[in-house]
Amino acid sequence: MEKKHIISLAGDLAAGKGTVSDILIKELNYGIYRNGEYARKLARDMKLDITSFNAFLAEHPEIDLQIEKSAAEYAREHDNFIIDARLGWYAVPESYKVYLKVDIDVAAQRAFNDPNRKSTESFETVEEQKADMIRRYKMENERYWKLYHVHKEDMSNYDLVIDTTKLTPEEIANQIIEKYKEWLNK
Repeated sequence: MEKKHIISLAGDLAAGKGTVSDILIKELNYGIYRNGEYARKLARDMKLDITSFNAFLAEHPEIDLQIEKSAAEYAREHDNFIIDARLGWYAVPESYKVYLKVDIDVAAQRAFNDPNRKSTESFETVEEQKADMIRRYKMENERYWKLYHVHKEDMSNYDLVIDTTKLTPEEIANQIIEKYKEWLNK
């Protein structure tokens, strides 16, 4: 399989994929493809919160398949970009595959304080946010297994795994760039 100049960035909810991908596109002068933005737009259009949209996807696998297929289609015609998608590694196996992990309590705090999430996630407390994140994680895992027969939390799927709990986005991006360049040169 020929390597492409593509980094697929997957990970836990609120692990920092969006922030880190913004740094990577600037540092590498790459483009970006964000599956999550597409899914959130569909949720907003349907007037659903993101968890209800995940439940909807479980009942409408054809939409889920199209969301994931869109990343693979984009990769066929583009190079030099970041895929910010839970299954980007699966959709584009010739990419450099990165998984960002984070402690659930830190993730819940990050998500609760993220103003960009408020249109599809609205909770009164961090604990409510955390409970919803755990619910979404389980729903996604069940759906991904049912549709694709993959476990996104199987770390053997990735070239690099980073725990972002105590790292800055810049530290994370620097690690990714260093290891990505090594991977390209192998």
